[in-house]
Amino acid sequence: MSRIGKRPLPVPQGVTATVNGQTVTAKGPKGEMKFVVNDEVLVTLDDGEISVQPRDDSKDARSKWGMSRSQIENILVGVKDGFERKLEISGVGYRAALQGKDLQLALGFSHDVVYQAPEGITIAVPKPTEIVISGIDKQVVGQVAAEIRRYREPEPYKGKGVKYAGERIIRKEGKKK
Repeated sequence: MSRIGKRPLPVPQGVTATVNGQTVTAKGPKGEMKFVVNDEVLVTLDDGEISVQPRDDSKDARSKWGMSRSQIENILVGVKDGFERKLEISGVGYRAALQGKDLQLALGFSHDVVYQAPEGITIAVPKPTEIVISGIDKQVVGQVAAEIRRYREPEPYKGKGVKYAGERIIRKEGKKK
């Protein structure tokens, strides 16, 4: 039994949600998103609450039940509030800057790395060592943050590189004489 799937999803104020067959559409102040639920899961909208149930008791249906509810919840939160991911840059000479809509990163390579943000993603650089990625799709925001981090992952000896805000880097001891 899915503990997550059992709970009904209340539609937040300011968001209009519609269920048309297997398609859940949410429209809010930040934008509009759709999610097509798997055929093994039944979705219903009653009195401002979205309920998700497996169609039968098969293992496949039960495994998609909780995931479908989580995806619908992410859509509702995304169109109302949006999602945000923060990255921190540490290292001498490592910095970030915006060049139009593109992100320009100086990460110790011979040339600067230029990252073009996908559609629907906003990148802000409040400080040269801080990057804020925001958008309405949680998966895309996380993917963009992971791609930027992958250019120079934090190394364990000095901790230099791009890391998530609040991420703890496990440090190693250097060579001894």
